[in-house]
Amino acid sequence: MQVVELGTRTLENHYVVECFDKDGNLKWAEEFDNLVTTEGLNDSLNKHFKASAYTASWFVGLVNGASAPTYAAGDTLASHAGWTELAPGTAYTGNRQALTLGTVAAGSVDNSASKAVFPILANNTVAGAFICTAATGTSGILYGEGNFTGGNRSVVNGDTLNVTITLTAS
Repeated sequence: MQVVELGTRTLENHYVVECFDKDGNLKWAEEFDNLVTTEGLNDSLNKHFKASAYTASWFVGLVNGASAPTYAAGDTLASHAGWTELAPGTAYTGNRQALTLGTVAAGSVDNSASKAVFPILANNTVAGAFICTAATGTSGILYGEGNFTGGNRSVVNGDTLNVTITLTAS
């Protein structure tokens, strides 16, 4: 019997977060990859191969940088002891922002044509971002989560964060 080596295959998410001041000037930019949670992997397998309760609604949230967040594969939207969310409606306008993805090609898809935009309402520290299936609350699926590679970043009232996410299966 011949064994064919197929190599390592992965699901990855790459984030680009840009912070603009009230006048539209770029203050800082961060790029990072994130951990795809076990819950996210299981959800993908369930929906794709078992056709179980599919939803096309995905959202982007921000991670609070008041402390040093830590992430675990076992994190869920309801239980993630190593980090807290930057409060929607208080820290920024509205709820978690919709993740509107473009066309899938070559094992990749992104939201570059429709970035997740966060109008900042209060001075805060941001540590990273996450993808989930709920605009609010903790009843959805936490797909992925991650930190800025350059450390936590400050935002002030009037800033705007634009988040671009590229999801890749390779």
